[in-house]
Amino acid sequence: MTNEALISVAQQVLLGNYRSAPLVFVEGKGCRLTDADGKSYLDLCAGIAVVSVGHSHPELSRAIGAQAAQLMHVSNLFYNERAIELGQQLTQRTPFSKFYFCNSGAEANETLLKLARRYHHERGARGDKARTKIITALQSFHGRSMGALTMTGQPKYQEGMGPMVGDVEHVPYGDLDALRAKVDTRTAAVILEPVQGEGGVVAATTEYLAGTRELCDDVGALFMLDEVQTGYGRTGRFLAREWSGVMPDACALAKGIAGGFPLGAVGLREELAHGLPPGSHGTTYGGNALACAAALAVLRIFDQERLVENAERVGVHLGRRLDALAADSATPAAVEARGLGLLRGIAVADAYDPAPIIADVRRRGVLLSIAGGNVLRFSPPLCVTAAEIDEGVAVVEAALKSAKPRS
Repeated sequence: MTNEALISVAQQVLLGNYRSAPLVFVEGKGCRLTDADGKSYLDLCAGIAVVSVGHSHPELSRAIGAQAAQLMHVSNLFYNERAIELGQQLTQRTPFSKFYFCNSGAEANETLLKLARRYHHERGARGDKARTKIITALQSFHGRSMGALTMTGQPKYQEGMGPMVGDVEHVPYGDLDALRAKVDTRTAAVILEPVQGEGGVVAATTEYLAGTRELCDDVGALFMLDEVQTGYGRTGRFLAREWSGVMPDACALAKGIAGGFPLGAVGLREELAHGLPPGSHGTTYGGNALACAAALAVLRIFDQERLVENAERVGVHLGRRLDALAADSATPAAVEARGLGLLRGIAVADAYDPAPIIADVRRRGVLLSIAGGNVLRFSPPLCVTAAEIDEGVAVVEAALKSAKPRS
């Protein structure tokens, strides 16, 4: 069936809560996708930073097939070998001593919220001395479930969904003084993204993260990072926190963790290991053998193909190309380059509507996403080459030069 025929069926049977582009993809390989009409696209979106090792990687495909033929799911009433192996691998690659597996970034962030409150409860912070306040940043994005949605500092996502979960406050991102005014002895945790992806690809400074860590330590609050989008090599380090050297108490992971198979995780320090005692939290599917086998394959591919190093190297190249684009007087629609590694963006001037620009980029055969309302976001597979980046940026440049100001 063609794109048009398939979309006609989709509009009849699928809930219309997405603004999906008029394309139906049927095949992918590496950084390329093919739609139902046979047109090829350079994918610099990667399913919003999810397809970390590229589409249809043979090692990942083999691992999923082999595990599916052996054992997929037994629930967390029992252990499974793949989850144990994955936990062992992640404790060796990160500074965290314990891991919890779930299904998504939203679930991982829900876990952070519940862990923060229950940790202090277990330590006797109850009644009038309860530590329940969660502080996150304006323009943040932490997910669509109610706790994660409440933590998200963008009212547009919360419209009509209220009331939100109580005792969550938001402060301007990067503003230590604003944070200092909110952090107190009722604060359970401060939860931040090292780079605000959906908020416009805005990176935190080392000073901001270190200052937040110090503020939390001063009052006994926890400091947690949402690395759902920035973790797993996306910024050129396995975790984005490595750029600053600041150590959080816990960290949420998802997106690229299993190369496209649904999986989320929370890593935590040994001190928090008893923060969620038996029966206090759980998930039916999380950490099943199939998802963990996919995640283990991703780690093998990372090592074999040195994809984290590639993300740093090619990310620097992408950053230079976007810096040049933002500085070019021939592209007035582009005003600022942002980001880190292979999570980058080019901000579009207020006088221009980014929607037709990204549609033009797509028409020319390149896939990006929009973040923060006005940022063309690049989050390609970590196997992307400098040549593919050059190809994509050339298309973006042409679309920006063709863009017309709002009437």
